[in-house]
Amino acid sequence: MKRADVLKYVKKKYNTEPEYLWEDYPDVAVLRHINGRKWYGIIMNPLKTRLGIEEEGRIDVIDLKCDPIWVNELKEREGAYPAYHMNKTHWITITLDGKFPDEDLKDLIEHSYQLTK
Repeated sequence: MKRADVLKYVKKKYNTEPEYLWEDYPDVAVLRHINGRKWYGIIMNPLKTRLGIEEEGRIDVIDLKCDPIWVNELKEREGAYPAYHMNKTHWITITLDGKFPDEDLKDLIEHSYQLTK
């Protein structure tokens, strides 16, 4: 899934509108619960090198809260990395470049949504 696909998906499934909280980072979108306002995801575009990808440029990613047992397993998969900018024990970063399967990403979004309810 690409960034736009994720935003359409969370709008339809959870009625989530992305929030752009930082003027200095206009591409960072926070995904929150309508009630309670807890974050269940954050979409960012860090430098690829920040994730250990040896390429120039930036990449869209989503950070999602995740069961720590799953975090260790997921980090072994293509398109999944230790959390960028969040707690690496309880969050996972997934690239939004199509390398991580869409249905698995939707499952992780649901998992994060439920964990942060």
